[in-house]
Amino acid sequence: MVFHIKPEIRILGIDDSALIRDNILIVGAFFRGGQWLDGVMRSEITRDGMDATDRIIDMVTSSKHYGQIRIIMLDGVTYGGFNPVDIVRLNEDTGIPVIVLMREFPDFEKIKTALHHLPEADKRMEMMLRAGRIIETISKDSSNPVFIQCAGIEVCLACDIVRLSSTRGNIPEPLRVAHLIATGIVCGESRGKA
Repeated sequence: MVFHIKPEIRILGIDDSALIRDNILIVGAFFRGGQWLDGVMRSEITRDGMDATDRIIDMVTSSKHYGQIRIIMLDGVTYGGFNPVDIVRLNEDTGIPVIVLMREFPDFEKIKTALHHLPEADKRMEMMLRAGRIIETISKDSSNPVFIQCAGIEVCLACDIVRLSSTRGNIPEPLRVAHLIATGIVCGESRGKA
């Protein structure tokens, strides 16, 4: 996919809630660049399950914003514990490029050890490795580099989009806001049950 980066590029940032129940909330924050929140969507995945890719594809393609989304941005390649997202399939099934952002370089030995306590450990690891090469990039706050993986977009463009949308620190605004919303909803629900 060839496209030009506009300041108001439509980005869907997706993050998950805390692991306090078996059904984990995932929230998508639909942004114009790193400035304007235009919509919010939600879905649920299974804690340590294998349904994250399918649920995110369904959430994206059923959204009223689907035709406008130019980038899907994920906070890591696993959600709800170790529920992996196949970013290559996510890109192929939605037709939208995917950028994965990580604050630290993953420790694959620790991940492999943790995965062996779950069913389909090899398949989970294969999906995580399928995300490809991990690139260190500098966001607007050059003292704190971040790491990215991408599918359906060239690395240099992905780095530019991360910088463009990181308006309040080194985390892109769509991911920062998705995290705040997911955390707020789940924390509010757990307080209401007490």
